[in-house]
Amino acid sequence: MKKYFVFLVASIFFFTFCSTNKEEEMKKFIDRSTVQKTIKALIEKYGENERPRVEKSINQMANFWTEEDGSKKDFFEFCLNNFVPSGDTLDTIFTRISNYFEVIGGHFNKITLELNRQLHLDLGEIYPIDLMFAGYDPSANLTNDFFKNKIAFYVILNFPNYSLKEKNELGLKWSRKQWAYARMGDIFTSRVPSEYLQKISEVTTKADSYISQYNIYVGNLVDDNFKTYFPKDKKLISHWNLRDEIKSQYGKEDGLFKQKMIYEVMKHIVAQSIPEQVINNPEYQWNPFKNKLYKDNKEVPFKPEPDTRYKHLLDNFLVRKAVDKFYPEYPTYISRKFDLEFEISESEIEKLFVELLSSPAVKKVADLIQKRLNRPLEPFDIWYDGFKARSTLDENQLTEITRKKYPNNQAFAADLPNILMKLGFSSELADFIASRVEVDPARGAGHAWGPQMRSEKAHLRTRIGKEGMDYKGYNIAIHEFGHNVEQTLTLQKVDYYMLSGVPNTAFTEAMAFIFQKRDLDLLGIKNPDPLSKYMTALDNFWSAYEIMGVALVDMYVWNWMYKNPNATPSELKEAVIKIAKEVWNKYYAPVIGKKDEPILAIYSHMIDYPLYLPAYPLGHLIEFQIEKYLEGKDFASELYRILTQGRLTPQVWMQNAVGSNISPKPLIEAAEEALKYVN
Repeated sequence: MKKYFVFLVASIFFFTFCSTNKEEEMKKFIDRSTVQKTIKALIEKYGENERPRVEKSINQMANFWTEEDGSKKDFFEFCLNNFVPSGDTLDTIFTRISNYFEVIGGHFNKITLELNRQLHLDLGEIYPIDLMFAGYDPSANLTNDFFKNKIAFYVILNFPNYSLKEKNELGLKWSRKQWAYARMGDIFTSRVPSEYLQKISEVTTKADSYISQYNIYVGNLVDDNFKTYFPKDKKLISHWNLRDEIKSQYGKEDGLFKQKMIYEVMKHIVAQSIPEQVINNPEYQWNPFKNKLYKDNKEVPFKPEPDTRYKHLLDNFLVRKAVDKFYPEYPTYISRKFDLEFEISESEIEKLFVELLSSPAVKKVADLIQKRLNRPLEPFDIWYDGFKARSTLDENQLTEITRKKYPNNQAFAADLPNILMKLGFSSELADFIASRVEVDPARGAGHAWGPQMRSEKAHLRTRIGKEGMDYKGYNIAIHEFGHNVEQTLTLQKVDYYMLSGVPNTAFTEAMAFIFQKRDLDLLGIKNPDPLSKYMTALDNFWSAYEIMGVALVDMYVWNWMYKNPNATPSELKEAVIKIAKEVWNKYYAPVIGKKDEPILAIYSHMIDYPLYLPAYPLGHLIEFQIEKYLEGKDFASELYRILTQGRLTPQVWMQNAVGSNISPKPLIEAAEEALKYVN
């Protein structure tokens, strides 16, 4: 599940600080002569060795200084009085600023964590006031204050920003301190009014609440004879549990029919033809094949969901587009997401995905799946789960094990040190990590929330039913615990706070995948199959193939919205479905055998966490490369080494971690090799 990058990341490091809406005036107020005069004075005072840093910082400061900040003379004097030359004093100041940001970011994160408790935890009914508090951004005015009191200018003056190109070219030779200085330079790169930040928080919170309560009572799904196929009280959140239920039904009695039934549900969600009454409501029966609603076996009229799904998507687009004007270098949310946050360009990411989607190995793996299923492929077979070690195991038996082992949150929390020691961590480090993770009962499918301050704990949220943790919940919990381990090590064990974290969300997803795939090992269930290595490669390949198409749909939809900013929710719905079908027809229909399927648009992330989805396939590629590197090495010590690099740029991080850039080639080659042995 997605990792929550809360206030320190959203409001400080990957973000931009705020104050005015007069971008052009900001650039024009400090003229070129003032810039040159200031640079000359500082170099005369501190010497030629400081020229590169002085020129960079003064030019960047000039982009943000407005008449409200002071006169040109004030600008000159501020720079002359506050520039700190390289040396021990600058090191001391850097440490102090880092500490201040940790305190500020950590406490804002803690406030947000508490304000969202009612939404994210299973604590009873949600009322409008809960949404109001959860949508409040306590840090919205902080950024404005930092420019007014000149803290932002002080940081820019002494720790200038380096472009992504500069980081990638120079970073391989930088010391740890130089990297930390560069990351401090990333803090202030723009100025956005605080009211815009508050609106973004409100809109995102409403979308997240909508998704976290989107449950389908599958025990009320019926066929033409009113036969039900799932336990009466079983409810599945969209899309996560619906997808996982499809995965779990391979090889089961009535499994194919159940998969087809859930697939029809998914298509109705995408098309918004789903009866509004069946969403998070156990009072009705629903035949998704004929889209008919019943009450006590009698058909009743219904209203379809009124494009609510796409209204939230559109709102997320509009509120982010509204701040485009404050980013002259990154004029769209798309460019900010890829170039600023992911630190990999959109075109580079698309190229990585298309390379795998178009590889000949795709058709070969699809043919193998068809052979193993002994039937023609169905669209939902993009979620084929038969390459996993657990695919031959009865999920009910696995659930019996997990429910007995983990009857409640406390039991799972108490076992965290043992989980880590089974993975090779020392008892001391296992206790250290586990002591900094708190397990909470999730309202939704689950997520991980990092602490952002070394004195606080990470939070692991997962669903645990009254009968205990079922296997699906356990599998998700191990995934989220992978996030927590990354969150803890990259905060607590990194040498500079400014380097805390990983390069982007794809890397934290990779860490979560690495943990998740070991879930059966942690239960003491070993796979004696000598082909397990090849099965794992095929599983990774097919998972990447599925999610890359989903990510492309997300990316193409955002490009469509920018071209059609005045679209209605209904028009956006039609566009999303059209784009999903186009991606399907290009990369999936040739191997699945069916055209015009809309299912790539089902993922909930598209609605409540804009452009997060590309992180998943990137995560698969990164995970596989790391797993290949880890073969034959000590898992825990190598993972510790890799994670404690902290937040370098993605390609520099990967080169340091495994010796190569991010690439689909290792995964494609591994799949081709596996096809020689698996049948």
